[in-house]
Amino acid sequence: MKSKTMEEHKKHSPLKVKVGIITLSDSKSNSSKVKDSNFVSNPEDLSGKIIMESLEDQHEIVSYQVIQDDAHQLLKTLDEMRTLDAEIIISTGGTGIGKRDITIETIIPLFEKELTGFGEIFRSETYKELGSGAIMTRAAAGVWKETLLVALPGSPNAVQLGMKILKPEMGHLVKHMKH
Repeated sequence: MKSKTMEEHKKHSPLKVKVGIITLSDSKSNSSKVKDSNFVSNPEDLSGKIIMESLEDQHEIVSYQVIQDDAHQLLKTLDEMRTLDAEIIISTGGTGIGKRDITIETIIPLFEKELTGFGEIFRSETYKELGSGAIMTRAAAGVWKETLLVALPGSPNAVQLGMKILKPEMGHLVKHMKH
């Protein structure tokens, strides 16, 4: 059941959002590129490419970077993207339970407000597809300095699911975050 109030809010939300994209991957971090002011995805970074392609028709991508699984580098990259006026920064990778997975531990302490519903919906939908293996997903979202941070797992299927959940609400989220 859709809410009339929510639909009204969406009508008054920005249609175009400035987005930063970060892929965390030790193996793919050597070749993110910029060519003639257009971001070119790393051919090995399928998940980053999925995010970029799902947004480029409607939103402005202000930065795309592939970095190592390193907390200091992630924090530096988040700061850089904020200076480019990114309203939403979507990361992929580093959300697992392995020793090199640092995304969640790095960004959750930054959250001024956590959007627990994002992770809950993500895990619920993952459970429908994968069963109990969904307990390992740590997708998260929250507000940091009027910027929405979204952490998605690194698998292409997880990124597609995350974008399916996130994309319809991006303008709505930005509207509420800034008021």
